[in-house]
Amino acid sequence: MALVSKELQHQLIDHDHLQQQLAALPSSQVLKAALQAGQSQLDDIFQEHKEKRINELIHARAWLVDQILRMAWQQYSWPEEAALVAVGGYGRRELHPQSDVDLLILLGNGLDASSWHRCTQEFITFIWDLGLQIGSSVRTLEDCCEQAKNDITIATSLIESHTIIGKAELREQAFNWVISEQAWGNEAFYKARIESQQQRHRRTNDTEYNLEPNIKNSPGGLRDIQTIGWIGKRHFGLSNMAQLAGHNYLNKSELDTLRKSTGYLWTIRYALHLIAQRPEERLLFDHQRKLAIFFGYEDNEEELAVEQFMHRYYRTAMHLAELNQTLLQLFDQGILHAHEDDLVVSINRRFELRNGRLQACYPSLFLRQPFAMMEAFVILAQHPQCQAIGAECKRLIQAYRHLIDDKYRRDIRVNSLFMELLRSPHHMSHTLLEMQRQGVLGDYLPAFNKIVGRMQHDMYHIYTVDAHCMKVVKKMRELLLPKERERFPVASRLVHQLPKIELLYIAGFFHDIGKGSGRDHSVVGAEEVQHFCKQHQLGKWDTELVSWLVRHHLLMSMTAQKRDISNPDIIHEFATKMGDQLHLDYLYVLTVSDINATNPALWNNWRASLLRQLYTATNRVLRLGLDVPVDHQGLIEQSQIDARKLLQTQRFNPASVMRLWKNLGEDYFIRENAKTIAWHTRTILNHQIEGPLVAISETSYSAFEGGTQIFVYTQDKANLFAALCAILGQLNLDIQDARIITTEDGYSMDTFIVLDSHGNTINETPTLLTQLQERLTQALLHPKDFAYIVQQRQPRAHKLFNQPSSVSLSNPEGRSWTRLELFSADRPGLLAQVGLVFMRLGISLQKAKIQSIGGRVEDVFFITLNNGQRIIDKSLLTKLENAICCSLDE
Repeated sequence: MALVSKELQHQLIDHDHLQQQLAALPSSQVLKAALQAGQSQLDDIFQEHKEKRINELIHARAWLVDQILRMAWQQYSWPEEAALVAVGGYGRRELHPQSDVDLLILLGNGLDASSWHRCTQEFITFIWDLGLQIGSSVRTLEDCCEQAKNDITIATSLIESHTIIGKAELREQAFNWVISEQAWGNEAFYKARIESQQQRHRRTNDTEYNLEPNIKNSPGGLRDIQTIGWIGKRHFGLSNMAQLAGHNYLNKSELDTLRKSTGYLWTIRYALHLIAQRPEERLLFDHQRKLAIFFGYEDNEEELAVEQFMHRYYRTAMHLAELNQTLLQLFDQGILHAHEDDLVVSINRRFELRNGRLQACYPSLFLRQPFAMMEAFVILAQHPQCQAIGAECKRLIQAYRHLIDDKYRRDIRVNSLFMELLRSPHHMSHTLLEMQRQGVLGDYLPAFNKIVGRMQHDMYHIYTVDAHCMKVVKKMRELLLPKERERFPVASRLVHQLPKIELLYIAGFFHDIGKGSGRDHSVVGAEEVQHFCKQHQLGKWDTELVSWLVRHHLLMSMTAQKRDISNPDIIHEFATKMGDQLHLDYLYVLTVSDINATNPALWNNWRASLLRQLYTATNRVLRLGLDVPVDHQGLIEQSQIDARKLLQTQRFNPASVMRLWKNLGEDYFIRENAKTIAWHTRTILNHQIEGPLVAISETSYSAFEGGTQIFVYTQDKANLFAALCAILGQLNLDIQDARIITTEDGYSMDTFIVLDSHGNTINETPTLLTQLQERLTQALLHPKDFAYIVQQRQPRAHKLFNQPSSVSLSNPEGRSWTRLELFSADRPGLLAQVGLVFMRLGISLQKAKIQSIGGRVEDVFFITLNNGQRIIDKSLLTKLENAICCSLDE
C-alpha cells in the first residue's frame, strides 16, 4: 500500500508544470517555491485534520523532499557510481515540519571522494538555499562500511535508509554489509542499541513523567518505538514494524497500540514544530499551553486545559515504555539466549521461573484463576530468584486484565495477597511500580487510576500525581537503608520503630489520591483510604490512624514553614492535634518522604532543621503531658539560667548582662534558645567599637540541616529591613527566616537565616563571609543608599507561572501584631520591595516566615505600626495590600 495517496502527490507537485518552470527560470527559485508551496499545503491539511491524517502527512513531507532533491540532483553532473541516499528519520520516509533532512552522498569504491568535493559542496549549498535543514556526509562505499562498523549510529542510519536518486545498488550493498555478521552481528547490535537507550533514558531522569518531557528521547517517546524497529530490522531484515507480527513478536493488540501511539506522538510533534518554528522536541511549559489550545482543550472545574492535554500524553508514554520493555525482553530471549537451554524452577502449580523470569504454567491460568494476577506480583517481590515478570506472562496479564472488576476487588484472596505485597521486606516499591506500568494497580484501585498521568501545572510538583505517590513510597523504603541515616537521622531512626510500617506505605500511597476531584484532596483521600482499609480488613485503630495521616499529611510541613514554631503556644497547639507520640512519629516520616518526593529541590538544610525543631519540641510537650499548661514565666527564667551558664566562662559583669536583657522584652526569651541568647549577649557585649554589629554563625544539627545565621545589632533606622534584604539578594542568598526585635532603648536586633542558591549553608566560604560582613556593615551605616532592587534575570519557567500577587491580612485575637500573608511569584529583590513598602507606610516588621516553593513564595510577616500597635485601621490595611501587590506586579 502506498504511503502517500496519488491524489495528495498530485496536489503537492505538478511535475510537468515544474519541468516547464525549470526550463524557463533559475532552478533554485523554482524548487524553493515548489517546496514552500508543498509544505504549506501539508500544514494546512494538518491544521484541519490533525491526528486523522498524520501518518500520510509525515510520509508525504518525505515524499515531497524526495521529489525536490531528485530535481536538484539532476542540475549537476554526477558519475554513474554515485547515489543520493536518505538516512535517519528521513530514511524511514518520516519527516516533520522542522526535522533535519539527513543525506548521504554515496560514491563507488573506484571513485575518489576528493575529486568530487567541489560538486558535492555546490550541491549541498544549493540544498541549503532551498530552505532545507540538512545533515550531510560524503563517503565511498568502503569508507561508509568502515565507519558503520565502528559507530552504531551510522550503522542504524544505514539500516533505515532509502535511495533518492542514483545507483540504488550502492545503498543495497552498504545495507547488506551493515546487517552482516562482519559488521554488526545480532547480539552486538542488540546490546549496542540497548546501551544507547539506557544512556538516553538516564539523560531524561529515567522517567516518562518529567515535568517538561522530551517527546523524542524520554522513556515512552518516539525513540523507544524506533529502537524496537531498528532491532527488528536488523534481526529479521524487516522493512516495517508491522512485519514483527509475522514473527510472533507483536500481537494484534500491541501492534494497534504502537500504531495509535505513534500517530498520537507524531501529531504532537508536528504541532510542536509548527508552534516553535524550530526542531523542538521538548514539551516546555509554554509549548504545553499552546498545544492544549491548539488541540481544543478547555479548562474545567477539575483540570486545566494543559493538564488534560498532558494527562493523555503521560498515559500514552507509560503504555509505550512498558510495551518497549516487553518487546525488548522478547528480543533478549530470541537474540541473546536463543541457543541456550532454559533453566526452569517450579514455584507452585501456577507459576514457574524460566531463566529467572516469571511465567504462567499454562495459558488459561488467569482465566481460570484470576487472583493469580495479584499472586504474580507478590512472587516478583518476594522470590529471591525472580528477576522480572516474563514477557509472555505480561501478555497474559494484559489479555485478562478486564477480569479485574468489583467482584475481583472484593476477593479475600486478592486482598490478602495485596497486603502481603505491602509487607514484603524487599522490592515492594519496585513491584508496585511494575503493577502501575502494566495497568493492574489502577484496575485494582480505581481511585488510583483517576490520578494516573494527572499532572499539576506548576513549578512545585515536578511529577504527575501517580508518579509522586509512588516516589513517596519509594522514599519511605529508602529511609530503611543505612546510607540514609546521615542525611535523615530522625526519620531513619523512627521508620525502624513504627509498629506497622505497612500503614505508613498505605498513607503515602493514598495521601494525594484525591487530587483532581474538585474537593479538598486530603478529605477525599481520607475517605478513599477508609474504604481501602475496610476492604482489606484492617482493624479500627489502624484504619483511623491511616485516615488521620492522609487527612493531615500537610499539617506538619505547613506548621513548620508557615507558623512561628519558636512560640510554645504554637507547639502546644500542634501537640494537641498529634494526640500521642505514635501519630507524631508516623506523620514526621510521611512529611519527610512527601517533601523529598515532590521536588528534590524543596528539601534543603533549613526545611530539615525546621521539621526537626518542630518534632523535638512537640515530643517534649507530649512527654510532659498535654494537660500541663504552657508556663511562659518559667520558660523565660529557665532560658536565662541556661544562658548565664553558657556565659560563665566569659566572666561578663552580671549587671551588664541584665541591663542588656532588660531591654529585650519577654518575648525574646520565650522564642530564642539559651545557646542563641548567649551568643547574642556575648557578641553585643564584646562589640567595643562604635557603629553597627554584624555577626555570622551556623545554626545546624548536622551537615544536612540548618542554615547560616546572620545577626545584626544597630541603632534602629528607617529602611533597615529593605537595605539588608537588598544586600542579601545581591549576593544570591536566599532568606529562609527573619526575626526583627526593636529594643526598648532604640536598637534593632535582626536575625536572618540564609542559604546559598543550592540550599546549603555558606560558612565554608570565607571570601563570601567577609564580603557579606563588609557590605552589610556599609548598608547599616547608610541604609537609604542600599535600599534598592538589583534587577536580575528571572528564569524562563518562573516567568510562565508569574501569577498575580495576593495579600491576606488578619488580626488574631490576643496578639499584639497583625499577620500578613503574601502569595507571589518568586523573584530577585522581592523582600526588599516589601520592606520599602513597609517603610513608606510607617510599618515595623517584627518577624517573618519566608518560604519559596517551586517559583512561588508564601511568606508570612508579623507587623505593627511604628508605635508597636497592631494595625486596625481598615483604610491603612487596604492601602498596604494594594501597595505590595502593585509594587510586585508592576
